[in-house]
Amino acid sequence: MSSAGSSALEAAKRKGDLLLSTAKDTVKDAPSMAKSAAENPRKATSDFLHTPAMKAALPFINGGLAGMTATTVIQPIDMIKVRLQLAGEGVKTGPKPTPISVTRDLLAQGKFTDLYTGLSAGLLRQAVYTTARLGFFDTFMKALSARANEHNTSIGFKERAGAGLAAGGLAAMVGNPADLALIRMQSDGLKPVAERANYKSVVDALSRIAKAEGITRLWAGCSPTVVRAMALNFGQLAFFSEAKNQLKDTSLAPRTQTLAASAVAGFFASFFSLPFDFVKTRLQKQSRGPGGELPYRSMAHCFGKVAREEGLLRFYRGFGTYYVRIAPHAMVTLIVADYLGFITK
Repeated sequence: MSSAGSSALEAAKRKGDLLLSTAKDTVKDAPSMAKSAAENPRKATSDFLHTPAMKAALPFINGGLAGMTATTVIQPIDMIKVRLQLAGEGVKTGPKPTPISVTRDLLAQGKFTDLYTGLSAGLLRQAVYTTARLGFFDTFMKALSARANEHNTSIGFKERAGAGLAAGGLAAMVGNPADLALIRMQSDGLKPVAERANYKSVVDALSRIAKAEGITRLWAGCSPTVVRAMALNFGQLAFFSEAKNQLKDTSLAPRTQTLAASAVAGFFASFFSLPFDFVKTRLQKQSRGPGGELPYRSMAHCFGKVAREEGLLRFYRGFGTYYVRIAPHAMVTLIVADYLGFITK
């Protein structure tokens, strides 16, 4: 055998011996590592949470869990909000429903659990949308903080707003199919009994809509959904971050600061996003008439048609209900996300 071949063989043997030795050491240390984890689970958990992969994933995981918790609490209010937005479509005058009358009608037609119609779609939407939204926002803010530290500056409201807008828009595009399924499930009860789809779950809704109307129909209303999300995130995340920054030097307790900041964020999120949420609901609920035409061709067409036929104030119908839906949702989401961020940092 040549000297080159011999040296290559020796090198391979040394590598093999090293790998074998490492494997033996790992197996030998496994019981002590398991024992250490059992004796000090907090340290073992902390070590796991601080691995590079988990540090990158935690903002997304925490955001998703926070959003799903909030949706479970708020779902009945969301159901009432959707029914308010769809009431009196195309009519400027006539009876004006209230949250109480809508709730009464819903309960009269079925049972209390009807208020949770579409919960599976709501949870899927949060698992996708809020996971991405809060995860992107946290990632953007960390990048901005790192850049600010490098230049010895601080993050301003403009940077917070930009991070909120970008995070909301990106997340809304990903979560639109679940959002559409939620609207279809919540509005199904408004149709005559013979015309109802009676979706069994979000999976059933998504598969039937895609099969009957085409896969691209799952992104119906995507434009107002994205704009709504950007407006909502501008109001929610930017004002929450700014309010917390303004309150941090006050005498308020940290938990009270978080609660107050989330209440402020909820108001601005509601104010900026409601008109787009209204249009999103109308676009996602609509179906083709006998002639094959849709009532609204686009976001701009829907805005114009509603303004002409129903009046400008129709866009803010149910603001109180929307705020009661958005503010507690924002508060629960942000508080849970804040808490999860605290215990996993």
